[in-house]
Amino acid sequence: MAERGRRTVRDLRRGNRASLLRHLYFEGPLSRQELGRDTGLSAGSISNVVGELIADGMVEEAGAVESDGGRPRTLLQVSAGYGYVVGVDVGETRVRVELFDLALTERSSADLPLSDSGHDVDHVVRLALDGIASVVREAGVDDREVLGVGIGVPGIVEQGDPRLSPPGEGHGIVVHGQTIGWDAVPLGRLLRAGTELPLYIDNGAKTLGQAEMWFGGGRGSGNVVIALIGSGVGAAVVADGTPYRGASSSAGEWGHTTLRVGGRTCRCGSRGCLEAYVGAEALLARWPGAPEGVSEENALAALLAAADHDETAAALLTEAAEYLGAGLADLVNLFNPQRIVIGGWAGLLLGPKLLPAVRQYAAAYALHHPSAQTSIELGRLGADAVTVGAATLPLARFLDTGGERVVRLPAQADNARAGTAAGTAAGTAAGAGAGAESGTGPGSAAGPGSATGSGTGTGDTVRNRTARAVR
Repeated sequence: MAERGRRTVRDLRRGNRASLLRHLYFEGPLSRQELGRDTGLSAGSISNVVGELIADGMVEEAGAVESDGGRPRTLLQVSAGYGYVVGVDVGETRVRVELFDLALTERSSADLPLSDSGHDVDHVVRLALDGIASVVREAGVDDREVLGVGIGVPGIVEQGDPRLSPPGEGHGIVVHGQTIGWDAVPLGRLLRAGTELPLYIDNGAKTLGQAEMWFGGGRGSGNVVIALIGSGVGAAVVADGTPYRGASSSAGEWGHTTLRVGGRTCRCGSRGCLEAYVGAEALLARWPGAPEGVSEENALAALLAAADHDETAAALLTEAAEYLGAGLADLVNLFNPQRIVIGGWAGLLLGPKLLPAVRQYAAAYALHHPSAQTSIELGRLGADAVTVGAATLPLARFLDTGGERVVRLPAQADNARAGTAAGTAAGTAAGAGAGAESGTGPGSAAGPGSATGSGTGTGDTVRNRTARAVR
């Protein structure tokens, strides 16, 4: 038996596979020679591991390039069709579900409105499960090809003890969503009652952060804050390349930092929170000209248009820019990031008009030296980046383990067990109103009880969308 703390041959092999798989995924296509140079592994190790990955179907040849005086070098890349991942965004007025291949090319999607039930736990669970089943069916994918489902939710997500609940099982995951009335909701257990697929759940702002770090505005930097602005406000903090989660995974609730003592009442019940001044729901609540019967996204667009001729609308946006700049200055002073990336549907909608003023206010409120070293920019992945980020949760485990698949767990469909779990959750979250602590997902004007936008995807990879944004 191996001594405690010593790496076994199996550990070394798994580490080598993970190293090559991750590097190929993010930097490929690459030749075997380039893999050896970049990873430091010997030519023999490269040959053995690459041979295994090709034999397993995870890696494929992707053409060849000329070499200096020798034979052309074969390029390798991760096989996009080896498996699929599902991303779920539990937003403010809808649940959005997308199925991707390993290149994060969308293959199918579904939008399911929350309707009048709001964030009632049973309702959200049913929509999520229906959406997952729908996108798998529409894409024509076998369940066994799906590596896992990632879910971005509003609020604080406790992952539970990994010794008691293996990765992908989900039983120990509990969500605390104060702004939507979720108190210790056993979301992992409730979802497990309806699916055998591996489950990974995290805060929506953190899933957005991972997507922007992998493919968007945070790529290439080790110290970044990704700010999510939707109906609510949240953030993901990355320090030295590692997401900062805090003692109980609640780090990043930036929207509930106090900017004004005794100020406006926030959805969380406190007063003077940043969210109460810059969140879309709060902005529209203070605009007398807000249109009725339309989605928040359309109403916020109307506010931006009205600001060109409506003094009240213009003053409201000017105030929001200053508060947002002051909030970003707090992030600069606290975390000293290289970049601050503003995302979320409302952040991307407000950004083109407000960003110059926001940068000026941030510089005025922050300490000069760290402020001069921090860039403030808009996210590059669009309004659905939370869904993409959610899909990276099972993908990250796949890469980190060198391509290991999670053992499938039978859905816990026993009526007594499912009923007990649902009853427990419903008791803590009945009648929750619309909105999300982390501000995920744009509003939807679709009618209640219908799924819109489902069907095959466009074949548009995240990498392609990012490249167009950069250009």
